[in-house]
Amino acid sequence: MSFLFAFINYKTNIMNIKNVTVIGTGVLGTQIAYQIAFCGYKVTVYDVTQKNLDNAKVRFKELGEIYKKDIAATNEQVDFAISNISYSLDLAEAVKDADLTSESIPESLDIKKDFYTQLSKVAKPDAIFTTNSSTLLPSKMAGSVEKPERFLALHFANNIWKQNIGEVMGHAGTDPKIFNAVLDFAKSIRMVPIAIHKEQPGYIVNSLQVPFLNAAIDLYAGGVADPETIDKTWMIGLNAVKGPFASIDIIGLTTLYNVTKLRAESGDEKAAIAVQVLKDNFIDKNKLGIATGEGFYKYPNPRYMDPDFLK
Repeated sequence: MSFLFAFINYKTNIMNIKNVTVIGTGVLGTQIAYQIAFCGYKVTVYDVTQKNLDNAKVRFKELGEIYKKDIAATNEQVDFAISNISYSLDLAEAVKDADLTSESIPESLDIKKDFYTQLSKVAKPDAIFTTNSSTLLPSKMAGSVEKPERFLALHFANNIWKQNIGEVMGHAGTDPKIFNAVLDFAKSIRMVPIAIHKEQPGYIVNSLQVPFLNAAIDLYAGGVADPETIDKTWMIGLNAVKGPFASIDIIGLTTLYNVTKLRAESGDEKAAIAVQVLKDNFIDKNKLGIATGEGFYKYPNPRYMDPDFLK
């Protein structure tokens, strides 16, 4: 238990952060919740449907097995993580004890602004609010937060237990003490804290990743090549373990769809075509990626993992 107590002793000094509420149980939301619980915090998971919470419970069990394989977690550590997680369908109940919240709801500015207005009414006055938004700037949402000085972004990469960066990005009104506290919190949950000193859409990791995902979807929607061919080209040409469409399935097509809509609304003609292709062929058919068992590939055995895929 020395590993667990080491994290517990560390975290007690971080502005008294003990209880964390994770809002949203998509691919990254569940990863964030599990990682925080694994590192000794009490975590409440909130979502709007019981089905989503039930799916999260299944995903947590899967993550336990992944942690055993990838980072040599013990049965004791996995059981400890699960014991730290509780579930709620009621926002006020979910955040009543939260010292910090982590939000991973759909990538829509209107949805997020409405959510933060509601959250501000029911959270503790001294709670820290963090968003895991992939593309939206904290300053775009800060006006909907009652105490904007306690609001900022803490963004995670997929496969959080291995690709363990925690990008911390405030807005002009973020209290520097809160910024530093979130950097410390990120470190306490085994992230490498990445301090971003100026608002940047996409932070660092997505500023690098999103253009290549956009290029891939534009190639596909424009009829240049199919997803498997594009992935195969990327994997061979750059010696990569997976291509852009495999990555999109992991991130989730809902996120891609919302980001592509933002591009289309800014006047990008290729994005406008891609939005319709995504809606007709994936969103409307509930082919949302790994979370629903099918996106650009079918799961649990996607074609890109076949030994002969690159032949």
